[in-house]
Amino acid sequence: MTDKKSLIEERVNTGLRGQWYPVAKSVEIRKDRPYGTELLGEKIVLWRDENGALKCIEDFCPHRGAPLSYGEIHDGNIGCRYHGVIVDGEGVVQRVPAMPECALEGRKALNHFPVTEAYDAVFVYVPSVEQPEPPELTLPKEFSSDEWAGFLCTSVWECNYRYALDNLADPMHGCYLHADSFTLAFGSKQDLMELNKTDDGFLIRRVGQVGANFDWTEFEVHPGNMFCFLDIPYPPAAGPGGVFRIIGFVSPMGPRKCKVFFWRMRQVEGFARESWRFLYRAKMEKTHWDVLEQDRVMLEGMPDDARKREMLYQHDLGVSRLRQILTRAAKKQVEAELKVAAE
Repeated sequence: MTDKKSLIEERVNTGLRGQWYPVAKSVEIRKDRPYGTELLGEKIVLWRDENGALKCIEDFCPHRGAPLSYGEIHDGNIGCRYHGVIVDGEGVVQRVPAMPECALEGRKALNHFPVTEAYDAVFVYVPSVEQPEPPELTLPKEFSSDEWAGFLCTSVWECNYRYALDNLADPMHGCYLHADSFTLAFGSKQDLMELNKTDDGFLIRRVGQVGANFDWTEFEVHPGNMFCFLDIPYPPAAGPGGVFRIIGFVSPMGPRKCKVFFWRMRQVEGFARESWRFLYRAKMEKTHWDVLEQDRVMLEGMPDDARKREMLYQHDLGVSRLRQILTRAAKKQVEAELKVAAE
């Protein structure tokens, strides 16, 4: 029998339930074809019905298990390409074309997931025992502000999602890993870290340096989701506007796969807004992708058991705090599940 400690570690490693996770760009979910992906080790499929409403169910045909994401959209429902079985957005079998009046028709066969979209991204809610209904999706304040303009970039990384989160909670790596980048080539390579709790999470920052590099990260932790943001100082050559703000979400896909969502934001208005958007697309975007690639390559090269062998020190205050938050949440979920199983 698996002990509770192992169950908690497994839950942290797989990803917390009771959370909203971004899974795709809004433009990727269409009316004319399904979109398959993975979330917390489960295959899911998304599409839009004839009115544009988002749908999300298990990517599994109830007939023989073929991926529904290989199929087609029929009048707002999804049809399996293997034998044509049609399922709706609630996971109910609507038709079995090969056999009219089949006993499968009308049966609820698959789990469906709450889904919404915001600021160019589609979010899926994975229920938990303690929180079966989705709470409000809390979004960064920049998303609702006319003063900020941004672009969403996404990438699949072949590493556990925890490595991506740890990377974001570690400002000190910026002046080493990204030392040859356009914006992160400045600042001291020695410092101390300071951690401060906030109303919704925590802030990890360098003590002796402000405004020179990737000097701090703030994590916001809410009942149904978590994200972080950080600022990168921009030189005058980078065009109009204030600092370059990165807003980050990380979605667990499988044991060695995650999807990162980074909104690249700048506080600009009017003509300066359009100038920055043009400059970003024409000049800056490739530079920022190069920085992300440095992170991806480094994290994908780390072994699965790195956390069991690592030797943390003072700079890892943010990493340690983040792990505490995930472990406590996982413990609460596992205990709730064990209680239900015992009843």
